[in-house]
Amino acid sequence: MVLGILWIYWVGSLLAVIFGHIALAKIKSSAGLQQGRGMAIAGIVLGWVGVGFLMLGVLGALAGLGRR
Repeated sequence: MVLGILWIYWVGSLLAVIFGHIALAKIKSSAGLQQGRGMAIAGIVLGWVGVGFLMLGVLGALAGLGRR
C-alpha cells in the first residue's frame, strides 16, 4: 500500500500492483491465518490509479507532440 501511495516515478505503482496481487494470493492460501486483505486491495487500487495517471501523462505528451 505504501508503494501505491508514494508512486516513486510510477515504478512504485507497478510494484504496488504486483505485490498487492502476491499478498492477496498468500492471504487466500493461508486459510485465515494471515490478515490484511483490505490493505492489499488498497495497494492494488492505488497502484492502478498511478498507472492510469502515467498513461494520461503519456497520452498528453503524445498529443502535445502531434500538434507541432
